[in-house]
Amino acid sequence: MPSIFNPKALDRQTLRLACALLIVYLVWGTTYFALGVAMQTLPPVLMNGARFLLAGALMLGIARWQGQAWPTAAQWRASALIGSLMAFAAMALVVLAQKLGIGSGLMATVVTTMPMWLALWTRWGGERVPLTSWIGLVLGAAGALLLALEGDFSTTLPGTLCAFGAPLAWSLGSYASRRLPLPPPAMASSAQWLLGGLLGIAVAWLWEPGARTVAWQQVSLASLLAWFYLVVMGTMVTLNAYLWLLKNTSAALAGSYSFVNPVVALCVGVLLGGEHLTGWVFVALPLIGLALALLLYGSAAVRLGQSLWRRWPGRRPAAMR
Repeated sequence: MPSIFNPKALDRQTLRLACALLIVYLVWGTTYFALGVAMQTLPPVLMNGARFLLAGALMLGIARWQGQAWPTAAQWRASALIGSLMAFAAMALVVLAQKLGIGSGLMATVVTTMPMWLALWTRWGGERVPLTSWIGLVLGAAGALLLALEGDFSTTLPGTLCAFGAPLAWSLGSYASRRLPLPPPAMASSAQWLLGGLLGIAVAWLWEPGARTVAWQQVSLASLLAWFYLVVMGTMVTLNAYLWLLKNTSAALAGSYSFVNPVVALCVGVLLGGEHLTGWVFVALPLIGLALALLLYGSAAVRLGQSLWRRWPGRRPAAMR
């Protein structure tokens, strides 16, 4: 893993990694608030499907402008699977969980299981996941759980099923995007979002109450602005950054956003929603900071420690004892 904060080790790839992580950490942390505003006057599944359909159409225009070829049949199939899991299933389950009575604290806690699922699929797929990454994921989830104590832990059975299904679907889609054949990035994103968005709109049109009879004159300006923010920043900018991370760094580090986002969401809630902090935040933040340090530098620290131990002056080789 390149050293992000070591000036001597900075190169173009390291800077891209640092920028992608910061975008995913910061922007997706604000989408909790934006989703709540958008769902005030828009049906959630329809809103989510339209979000990805528009983002996919815009990204398709960018891909064709860049001269990228249309996906092959195999790439369309891979994009359909990933789009169905991530753009449709995971995101629809998140908004449905919130509509079905899942409190913000429980939802934030459940989402932290995503990188653990992703690391598990990665390990089963034959990729090595260092012990320091597993420890970092556990510490990060613990920190996010403490932060979630600031929120609401109310629940319903349907909401709970949706809440736990969301990170599972997202992790499967994330793992598939690391392994399946895909077209160049812009075309891959457009194919996944278009197919996932179309599926979301079809499901909403067939089964979501109110999706066919939306009173557009009653949709608030705040909901529309939040929806456009989700399209541009939440999807076109940040989801592209996340998909790039899945291809260019470890699964554990790419998934670490799930326990950093609650920190950002909490700050947004304090600044915009008038929420108040309790003492838990001051316990949670060091845990999350340690988790990130382990994910970024854990393997390098272990190698350094082993090297120093081998060179320790008072340590004689086993054969000389």
